[in-house]
Amino acid sequence: MIYILIVIIGLVLDRLSKVYAVKNFIESPIQGSIINLTYLENRGAAFGILQDKRLFFLLITIAIVCYLLYYFYKSYKTNPMILNISLSMIISGALGNFYDRFVNGYVVDFIEFSFFSFPIFNVADIFVSIGCALMIIYIIFHYEDK
Repeated sequence: MIYILIVIIGLVLDRLSKVYAVKNFIESPIQGSIINLTYLENRGAAFGILQDKRLFFLLITIAIVCYLLYYFYKSYKTNPMILNISLSMIISGALGNFYDRFVNGYVVDFIEFSFFSFPIFNVADIFVSIGCALMIIYIIFHYEDK
């Protein structure tokens, strides 16, 4: 099934990129004209909020992923493809960052825009963001209240 493949691809890309970042960007960050590749241990959430609330993030991620998996399992056959892809990407990104928090106590972030100020992020964050964008598109253009 394509949706399981999306989750697996997201997890593999996230893990490989974070391992690469740890091995290469701690001592030798790369400064580019568009993107900087650097290393940051994020002990909070998006934009660094709620620093050092590891247990909270672990519990909330478990709750959200369990709900999304339950919803997905119950309705993936009747959901439009865009919603299923969205859920798959959000689940993948959430699990990628969950792994970091569970194993390391922090999330490895390493991608930074060099041309404007924006928080440093990672591949899992990209999956969550694209998944949320697809869900917004679904809600705006496809959702019908049943």
